[in-house]
Amino acid sequence: MDIALPLLIVRLVIGLGFAAHGAQKLFGWFGGYGLAGTGGFFESAGFKPGKLFAGAAGVVELLGGLLLALGLGGPIGSMLIISVMLVAILAVHLGGGFFAPNGIELPLAYAAIGFTFAFVSFGAYSLDAALGWTAVWTPALEWLFVGLGIVGALLNLAARRRPAANGAAAEGSSLP
Repeated sequence: MDIALPLLIVRLVIGLGFAAHGAQKLFGWFGGYGLAGTGGFFESAGFKPGKLFAGAAGVVELLGGLLLALGLGGPIGSMLIISVMLVAILAVHLGGGFFAPNGIELPLAYAAIGFTFAFVSFGAYSLDAALGWTAVWTPALEWLFVGLGIVGALLNLAARRRPAANGAAAEGSSLP
């Protein structure tokens, strides 16, 4: 069986779903809170200024999701997905366990799918294939972009101010 159609379906479902999360943060679409509401949440999680971090996360999610859905840019969309989901897992979801409503299950699934598509061709029904770019994405470049996603996440987490127990962010503290 040709795997191009199943790859397309997974890319569309996951990529558009991920992009929708970005649109929630940026524009308040799909029941989201927009930059103001999401920025307040980011502040409470220790990311200050909250609107800046929320905007960056929203752009990364929107762009990463669209690149994956379109099958464009090889591992670049994967890098963005891995980066933002690693931050979400470590800063917000880790304490919730695996199956909890706010647990790591969904962000871990997004990160795993992003990781997978960094190394697996998008298939024949992709813009990379249509543009003849599939040969550009060598294993070295794939690993480079995955590594950049991880480093980007760690730098983002390093900029975080650990929230105090009462919900206010503790100035100048580091990640747990």
